[in-house]
Amino acid sequence: MLLLSQLGMIPILLFAAFLAIAIGAWVLLDVFFNSKTRSESRLEMMKNRARGIQADPAAKGQGAREGITKLIEKASPKLGESLKPKTEKEASAQKQKLDTAGFRSENAPVMFTTIKMISAIIGFVMGGGVAVLTNGLTTSTLMYTIICTGIFLFLPELVVGLIAGKRKEKIFLGLPDALDLMVVCVEAGLGMDQAMRKVAEELHASHPTIATEFKICNQALQYGSTRETVLNELGNRNGVDDLKTLSSILIQVDKFGTSVGVALRTQSDAMRTRRRQIAEEKAAKTAVKLIFPLVLFIFPGIFVVLVGPAAITMVNEMLPAFQK
Repeated sequence: MLLLSQLGMIPILLFAAFLAIAIGAWVLLDVFFNSKTRSESRLEMMKNRARGIQADPAAKGQGAREGITKLIEKASPKLGESLKPKTEKEASAQKQKLDTAGFRSENAPVMFTTIKMISAIIGFVMGGGVAVLTNGLTTSTLMYTIICTGIFLFLPELVVGLIAGKRKEKIFLGLPDALDLMVVCVEAGLGMDQAMRKVAEELHASHPTIATEFKICNQALQYGSTRETVLNELGNRNGVDDLKTLSSILIQVDKFGTSVGVALRTQSDAMRTRRRQIAEEKAAKTAVKLIFPLVLFIFPGIFVVLVGPAAITMVNEMLPAFQK
């Protein structure tokens, strides 16, 4: 009877695993790789209709995808209720992490907790299903299921951390070029706001991340925020130390009325010096890091090539003598 009950659970577990994996994969692709928001897509579709342009065949599934997105957004509060931050400090830390990774929509925290819940369900179904099919209903099966559920629960945290680190690196690499362009704009007679707008326009192709940040600053200034508030938010929401330093310098320049061009040029030179020092540090560490692959992989091969023929010759010469 136990064997029959286990066999009857197999189709249910397989179907649940397929459904959970399909929903989780769709949510991850929609959140992390969809560059346009739904409002932008609708505005673009209305413009194309007004111009008489036919819709792209690749966008025919946009309506179905929007329907599934709305369904997930409606279900998000219930699915992610147990994983929501319990205190204001935890909520602020989670929002800061999502802001650093570039996910700044209003429902980003709710969607993130929902993705974590879906990922945990996938881990539970996959781990439990595989364990039941291989070992049956035992204590080790329960432990394996719990471990898989915990791993899949923290997998979205790891993905967001990797995205945030990659985004910080892009900002760090693109900031000196942005500062150089701002220096040119300021020395040509433009104000700080116009210089930031020009940088956002010119660096959109080469450094889109830093261009997007400056574009957000320009939009906030147009909405009526003060320059000090906008610059503080620019430094805090990205988690890049050089950007925080730049924000502080621009705030001090705005307060005391000193030369913007001189301050930006000094900051740009300091950042390029730091990049050169980081490159030199990595080059100096290369010799130490090469010791382990040399000892583990390359040295044994060289040892065999050099000592092998001599060892074979010694065995061939000495073995007959020992046999006598």
